[in-house]
Amino acid sequence: MIGGASGIGKATAEALKEFGAYVIVADINPDAVKGLFDEVYYVDIADYDSVVNLFDKIDSLDILVSTPGINIRKRIEDYTIEEFNRVLNVNLVGYFYVAKNVIRVMNEGGSIIFITSIRAFVVEPGQGPYSMTKAGIVQLVKVLASELGKYNIRVNAVAPGVVDTPLTRQIKSSRRWYEAYASKTALGRWAEPWEIAAPIILLASKAGSYITGSVLLVDGGWTAIDGRFDPFEGR
Repeated sequence: MIGGASGIGKATAEALKEFGAYVIVADINPDAVKGLFDEVYYVDIADYDSVVNLFDKIDSLDILVSTPGINIRKRIEDYTIEEFNRVLNVNLVGYFYVAKNVIRVMNEGGSIIFITSIRAFVVEPGQGPYSMTKAGIVQLVKVLASELGKYNIRVNAVAPGVVDTPLTRQIKSSRRWYEAYASKTALGRWAEPWEIAAPIILLASKAGSYITGSVLLVDGGWTAIDGRFDPFEGR
């Protein structure tokens, strides 16, 4: 479980543990969950040597979930090159590093689940580099599924909508922004991290044994609905 110290990652690690899994958590802030899981390690997903070092410590894995992501909400014209590289390296390059190394410890097949986002499919101003990286994860998952199926390794992605996590702190600080996002969903609310963890468990388990190369949208209906005007409202 990479990125298991907070948000969706922590909720997923907790859910895996509840289902009886031996849970290894790796995070850039391992002290936040020290003692809560079976093994806890430091990893900086954007640093290739750090990722290699992590998998050198692991003999075998059946499930790999990777959730790290950052977002700098600015219009492209206002982005610095340093900011762009930071988002790119954490959100996409780091996932490539993970994919390249996890294969060597999935000795008897397994399931890989990456976190993408609805921003891989729908965008808004200020979501440029973030959306680019999340779309990249979708393609990375498809390529990995095509290459790793012969090893009985399934590869999928979960695409959340708006979730109450540290990543969305900027949005939550503005009531208008927060409520606007809630109203974009069919359910009229944000998700809690455990609501994203649950479908990850599906993909990790035998219940998802014939699912690979897929992206599971867990967005409260955000991407299913075209507009918010109801011509029959009030009739």
